[in-house]
Amino acid sequence: MGRGVDVIVWINGAFGAGKTSTARELTGILPDSTLYDPELVGDSLRQLLPRKRLAEVSDYQDLPSWRRLVVDTAAAMLAELGGVLVVPMTLLRQEYRDEMFGGLAARRIPVRHVLLAPEETILRERIATREEPGDPADADERVRQWSYDHLPAYRQALGGWLAADAHVIDNGALTVGETAQRIAEAVRTDAARVCDIVQTPEPTRETVAAGVLLFDDADRVLLVDPTYKPGWEFPGGVVEAGEAPGAAGVREVAEELGLELEAPPGLLVVDWEPPLPPAYGGLRLLFDGGRLSPAAEAGLRLPGPELRAWRFVTEEEAADLLPPVRSARLRWALRARERGRPLYLEAGRPTP
Repeated sequence: MGRGVDVIVWINGAFGAGKTSTARELTGILPDSTLYDPELVGDSLRQLLPRKRLAEVSDYQDLPSWRRLVVDTAAAMLAELGGVLVVPMTLLRQEYRDEMFGGLAARRIPVRHVLLAPEETILRERIATREEPGDPADADERVRQWSYDHLPAYRQALGGWLAADAHVIDNGALTVGETAQRIAEAVRTDAARVCDIVQTPEPTRETVAAGVLLFDDADRVLLVDPTYKPGWEFPGGVVEAGEAPGAAGVREVAEELGLELEAPPGLLVVDWEPPLPPAYGGLRLLFDGGRLSPAAEAGLRLPGPELRAWRFVTEEEAADLLPPVRSARLRWALRARERGRPLYLEAGRPTP
């Protein structure tokens, strides 16, 4: 593979599945391939971040800086080298997969997601005999226990999103070389397909985004769950060049939910979102799309690559689903709807 088809082969699996050894073998099979282990990013953060911050998480994957740096480093390596990055990394939380694969997609980097899935009895046998060269016995024991502790999370992910998202290879009876050959063949034949995730271009400056609030008969608001970023969101998206924000909201609702609004939506809030690196911020507008009829509700649909789910929620339920800045924006939008006049916000707060 050359510079024109840069790609990531992400090898997922539980601890003990054989990801790293298989990845090393795979780089000897796939042309123009390089091993990239995100564990090194975690090791660096352990050295760079204060102990107080590290003590707040049980896994460095819970650090937003780790997830962001894994994506940025992958993009930098491909810009430098081109070809294929082989990435051995356990990834069990779907929201982290969405955030990271979505970040890679935004940089136009396709990901072929492969899961090594031997039987759990085999995993446990491998964990029991796992030793790291140079580590003392007590360190090896801690690693083994940590691996055992993560098996329930792996089991839950495997029974849910993971097996459906990745190309699954049962390597319980395969050698490392045979497993690598299986992956290489799956990549060559497109059996391990490029992940079907929306490619939202990374902004290079402040953006204007328009969201539309839609309500049911109980005045619950509709939220959507994007596949390409963590957290729930309002239907809507970025306003394109030369496009009116209200028209952008109408367009996005039609594209995302298959719903054609009968009337132009009314403005509820204009919120200035300050830049918070690496995000650029910008203006965020929320419009009132009105109450949906039962027939309109029944006709709602989802585009697979972009949205995973939708649901109607109360204001209190929304607070648990939305990131804080969007929750505050919704709260004031609902107050504006009650009062019948729009509000201007800055960072989610009304100006005096």
